[in-house]
Amino acid sequence: MAAHPRCQGRRHMTPERHDADFQAPPGLANRHLQTLLPRLLPAPSPVLSWETLALPDGDVVELCWIAPGPADEDAPLFVLFHGLEGSVDSPYARQLLTAAGERGYRALLMHFRGCGRHPNRRPRAYHSGDTADAHWLLTRLARRYPRAPRIACGVSLGANMLLKLVAEDAQREFPALHGAIAIAPPVDLAASADCLERGFARVYQRHLLGALKAKVAPRLDAGELPLALSSRDLNGLGTLRQYDDAVTAPLHGFAGAADYYRRASAGPRLAGIRLPTLILHAEDDPFMPSRLYQDVTLGPGIRLETSRHGGHVGFIERRGGRLASWLARRVGAQLDGWAGATPSMREAFSRSDS
Repeated sequence: MAAHPRCQGRRHMTPERHDADFQAPPGLANRHLQTLLPRLLPAPSPVLSWETLALPDGDVVELCWIAPGPADEDAPLFVLFHGLEGSVDSPYARQLLTAAGERGYRALLMHFRGCGRHPNRRPRAYHSGDTADAHWLLTRLARRYPRAPRIACGVSLGANMLLKLVAEDAQREFPALHGAIAIAPPVDLAASADCLERGFARVYQRHLLGALKAKVAPRLDAGELPLALSSRDLNGLGTLRQYDDAVTAPLHGFAGAADYYRRASAGPRLAGIRLPTLILHAEDDPFMPSRLYQDVTLGPGIRLETSRHGGHVGFIERRGGRLASWLARRVGAQLDGWAGATPSMREAFSRSDS
């Protein structure tokens, strides 16, 4: 498949700020329509293979691979990190994994702790700035496929986490990744929490909060969590900020929600990113302020593409007379661009590790 004109090879991906080529279909530009439409469209149904990855602290994460994988052990890897309470069943996950698999990538999704088929084992979960599990996975993959270029894609919470990981990775001698794609990252977590407390966005907040509470409640009742919180207290939490203050922060070593948002937000770290990194953002995303990147300094490796419309992880366009995912097309085009780099992607990325 030919590379999209905006998608060039690793050495030619123009950094800084650009307009995305996304165009919402007439009558479907509303931010909330765009956010909800992916759930109404048919999603691919790839064959999946599950794997349990042991973590250093005795917990596990569940991996989901597109099967069968490429026969070539050196085929590039595409690792997807989902959003808050997402999974391989999320519409965007099926779209993106399929797009990567069709291009010869060995594609997999890492479920954050407790987001797969089984509860996690330790008295903790995951959060927007928790990069340790993702880095552990990437280092294991580097050992398993030592010559394979590694590309990661994160969505929403997973995108913020990925950007933070890339910034941290810049300080390491051997990088975990050769390229990154961040879709709708809430790089200012406090600002996103504010947005979710206003207007129709409160519907999304209520949905996410309900999913989080449903997962925590039985563990809280069983005495598995070191929280000074009763079931009644949990039921009374009305916003994600309150939840993060009462549950996320104490479970993961933060002083409170404000401390968590400050330390986990990727925004202040973007200036140091040199790795080829594509960020996709919609100005009408109801999960974050439209001027999210106005005062953010971008590192020399970052290409930020912003569209006027798209909602939150929506980006539904009309293609071939049908509604389709622009995200899958844009991410696929970027993968084509990196794969079509000259010299070959494998050779170029191998040099970056040397």
